[in-house]
Amino acid sequence: MSSKKKKLLAAVLAAWLSGPAAAACDDPSSFFGGVCKRLGDTWNQGQSELLLPLHSHHLRFAYTREKIDSFEENSWGLGYGRSRFDDEGNWHSLYAMGFRDSHAKFEPALGYAYQWMWGERAGLHAGLGYTVVVTARSDIGHYVPLPGVLPIASVKYRGSGVNMAYVPGGKGNGNVLFFWGSVGF
Repeated sequence: MSSKKKKLLAAVLAAWLSGPAAAACDDPSSFFGGVCKRLGDTWNQGQSELLLPLHSHHLRFAYTREKIDSFEENSWGLGYGRSRFDDEGNWHSLYAMGFRDSHAKFEPALGYAYQWMWGERAGLHAGLGYTVVVTARSDIGHYVPLPGVLPIASVKYRGSGVNMAYVPGGKGNGNVLFFWGSVGF
C-alpha cells in the first residue's frame, strides 16, 4: 500500500471512530464520558508546561557498537503541555512535542499521560505511570501515525521536573529511555 493510501486510510479511520466517541462524551457514566471529562478537566484546569526533549538513551545490550555510534542521542526539540493534579494527588497531562529522533529526523508526539505521585507537590515528588501517545517516524511508514502506550516516570520539584518514557523493543530496535524536562508556567 502506498504512503498516500495509508495516510488516507488513517484519516478515514480516525474520522469514523470520532463520531461514536463524540456522542459517548455526552454520557458521563460511559467509559468515553469519563475519558472526555478527564481530558477536558486537564485542558481547562491544567497548568501550562514547556517541554524540553533532552536525550534518547539506547540500552547498550540491544545494539551493536557500530549501531550505537550511528545514533543521535541528543533529542533536542520543544513541546507544550497542560497538566494538573487530581483530588487524589495524581498527575494528568495533555502534551504535544517535536524532537530530533535517533536518526536526526523530526519526530512529533501527541498524547495523554497519567502518573501516580508520591511526595509533597510543593516540594520534591516522584511518579510512575503511563502515556497514551501517537507519534510518527520517517523510518517507519514514512510518518504514518503510530499509536502506543508506554510506561513513564518522573522526578519533580514544584513545577519543574525530569521525565522518562521507556520504549520497549528487541535486539536492534526499541529499548530506548527517552528523557525530557518540563517547566510549569
